[in-house]
Amino acid sequence: MTDETHVEWRDWGPEAFAEADERDRPVLLSLSATWCEGCHEMDAVTYAEPRVAANVNEGFVPVRVDVDRRPRVRERYNMGGFPTTAFLTPDGELLTGAGYLDVDGMRQVLESVRGMWAEKGRSAGRVPRALDADLPPSGELTDAIESHLAGQVEAKYDAEYAGWGSDAKFPLPRTVEFALKRDRDRALRTLDAVRDHLADEVAGGFFRFAGTRDWGDVAYEKPIDTNAAVTRAFANAYLYTGDEAYLGPATDAVGFLTDDLWTGYGVGGSLGPGLGRAYYAAPADDRADLDPPRRDLTVFAGGNALAADALLAVAAYTDDERAREYADRILDGLERDLVDVDSGEVTRYRGGDDVGESDLLDDVARVVSAYVRAAGVLGEGAEVARAVADRAIDRLHVDGSFVDGPGSGAGLLDRPFRPLDGNVEMATALLDLAALTGEDRYREVAREAAESFAGATERLSVQVAGYGSLVGRLRRGTTAVAVGEESGSDLHRAAWRVADHEKVVAPNAHLEESPAPRSAPAGSAVVLAGDAVSEPAETPDELMRRVAETAE
Repeated sequence: MTDETHVEWRDWGPEAFAEADERDRPVLLSLSATWCEGCHEMDAVTYAEPRVAANVNEGFVPVRVDVDRRPRVRERYNMGGFPTTAFLTPDGELLTGAGYLDVDGMRQVLESVRGMWAEKGRSAGRVPRALDADLPPSGELTDAIESHLAGQVEAKYDAEYAGWGSDAKFPLPRTVEFALKRDRDRALRTLDAVRDHLADEVAGGFFRFAGTRDWGDVAYEKPIDTNAAVTRAFANAYLYTGDEAYLGPATDAVGFLTDDLWTGYGVGGSLGPGLGRAYYAAPADDRADLDPPRRDLTVFAGGNALAADALLAVAAYTDDERAREYADRILDGLERDLVDVDSGEVTRYRGGDDVGESDLLDDVARVVSAYVRAAGVLGEGAEVARAVADRAIDRLHVDGSFVDGPGSGAGLLDRPFRPLDGNVEMATALLDLAALTGEDRYREVAREAAESFAGATERLSVQVAGYGSLVGRLRRGTTAVAVGEESGSDLHRAAWRVADHEKVVAPNAHLEESPAPRSAPAGSAVVLAGDAVSEPAETPDELMRRVAETAE
């Protein structure tokens, strides 16, 4: 297809690679996103230059991929950010690649790749190391893993400006959540910086990252994944502190997700910059006169599950009815369009005739997590979580760990990719499900997945601190509160106020059909922590004492 860039973009698929094979040309793969400011700038400047477009069309097979719609392509060919410009052989192997390229930079790269192709042809291609045939280095789960990652949180922390790293600053919500239990001061200072620099004070929600160490040069992009995950981190900070300074940004983000990105049955994928810097720098009264940001209202399964999880956390900690209502509506939309509650199949998105892939690791992990949370907050969802988890284990759990999706597709999609962060999300969701249901099989799969990466511990840094949380829970057990009352009771609400964001709550534990691992007498609650089981508690105050006693 031809667009305003004058480049004749093909869709990702076997046809494009077959054309490259027949023409004996490299594939130019452009990874882009609706929310990506640099991507639109590159279209408007670089690809719009007639000689660049003619060179691309003549010497290459150009393929455009939206990274939100095809995350497996994104993970295999990402050159460190977006836009990504990657050059591939007709077999999908990587020749070389770059990020943003201006006109002169693109001309130089095109000439270089032409020369490489003329000299070496397909033999110049390589398979990225993460896709080779070797399994990740496995090992024993020890307390040293959690300690190492806690040490990284301290060592990589920016004491002057907060956050982690010495260049661009990302909110790293899962690292914040790890630190909330282990290094709370650094976690809270980081959330303070996120609130002060990345929160949209006018419309709510959070921008994706800051380009400088001091949280300047903000990228005015608001994708659903970032917003949902950061909202949950702020809600969890409120759980520990009771400080409105952390609840406020979370509830503002709930408003953003359920207003600016609301589609009527789910949350859209992103709000991009458009003419973002002028728009977001303007006062509230002036924004209405400016061109609005680009909006992608595609409802993605994983992003919406993560949003439901975050909204349910806010609702559980605060009795926020808007958060509860919209979480329920998101789950209804997922079950109608994207989650088959009988088979457990999760489809990434649907848009008319455009249907996304099914059984992607990130999507299923987030769906399982969201429905475990729904079971704990709303009193229903355990069966959906089970169905999705069982299908994922059957189809994606291969040789001890989880692959990111089905082993088929164009390019290198048939090569297994075992992302650590995806395995951590999936194993954590399975631990939650095990704590909710008492079914050890989910815990054992989670343990096996965690062990599959334990041999690489010394190479891990703060970006995957959630692995430390996972290992810690496997070593010590997960705190669960079985409540012998319906959701919404004072005892149930008190269970959610227990200051441990990794806990699992199971209401209706007095009923025979309850999925809870241990029944609780009607009108009481029981705390389970590792092998310890408390005496029943009949009041919120008594429950808090039982929690303290069981933790000793």
